[in-house]
Amino acid sequence: MTSPLRILVTADPELPVPPRLYGGIERIIDLLIDGLVRRGHDVTLVAHRDSSVRCELVPYPGTRSDATMDTISHATLVARTAMRVKPDIIQSFGRVAYLMPVLPWKTPKVMSYQREVTPGSIRMASRLAQGTITWTGCSAYLTKNVKELGDWRVIYNAVPIDRYPFAPDVAADAPLVFLGRIEHIKGAHVAIDVARHTGRALVLAGNVPESDSARDYFEKQVKPQIDGDQIRYIGPVDDAAKGQLLSGASALVMPVLWDEPFGIVMAEALACGTPVVGLNRGAVPEVIDHGRTGWVCSEPEDMMAVMGKLGRLSRHACRQAAEMRFSGPVLVDAYESLYRELQQRSQVVDESLAQRADA
Repeated sequence: MTSPLRILVTADPELPVPPRLYGGIERIIDLLIDGLVRRGHDVTLVAHRDSSVRCELVPYPGTRSDATMDTISHATLVARTAMRVKPDIIQSFGRVAYLMPVLPWKTPKVMSYQREVTPGSIRMASRLAQGTITWTGCSAYLTKNVKELGDWRVIYNAVPIDRYPFAPDVAADAPLVFLGRIEHIKGAHVAIDVARHTGRALVLAGNVPESDSARDYFEKQVKPQIDGDQIRYIGPVDDAAKGQLLSGASALVMPVLWDEPFGIVMAEALACGTPVVGLNRGAVPEVIDHGRTGWVCSEPEDMMAVMGKLGRLSRHACRQAAEMRFSGPVLVDAYESLYRELQQRSQVVDESLAQRADA
């Protein structure tokens, strides 16, 4: 049997792991840590002080990623924790700046991205790490412009499948659902247009961000369309309400107007057996199996056209896709396999250096 690994995981400091309501990457970190601990690995997490995880928690002193002094203190904390823990692998889901003191170490490091990748940061970190850092992205879309700059792997995000109620059937008049931040790039107004033109009921769920542009968008383009009947807005939802909402939907509409790096809500919908109808932006075509678990559309008019075909899709196929591609065990398998590969590679390098020294 392979021996357990000592793994040091870092997160960003703004939100606890797992988050109270929204916070996609924090959910992924929690899912990964839980799976690794259940498999016997020794995990330490550096994260927000209010995190609640199944491993040792080392709390950050600050809660901001954009403050210089916080960045310095957080990077120092990561280095001190690594010196104490002596990890086999350092896994970062936080800022690459927090790895700066440990980049030259021979310890294998994995830097995982859920947001746009900055090529300059990749080049700088790769030079300092001298072959000891591997990069992962949550979609092929996210990595396509930087994959030549380092050792990149694609590891899709996942959801805790068993927490999402599977509905094998829904009523013919089950509503469409939009679930996400109520801001222009997420396309809530497009979802409303699709519902209006197809005569379908629509439930909008999600928070309105605390910005002038988001509030203005909601007041002018969304709120006037809410009638409490065909178009309903229910505000933010917790995990339990989210599961019930998605499992009772005829489809999740994903009319994103930006290049979504992954879109965890799509995996959540599939886990409930609910197909996804989305626009072809970012990673949407990687998550949806076109014609089997939903449709990838070029224009809003195409979304309207496929709404009459929802009954042809198998909700069992949607659930199966979530289990096979976007479940916790699949996520943990991918990271654990990567860690073993990097550990073995590091051991080979150490043995080669030892042989040279003896010679």
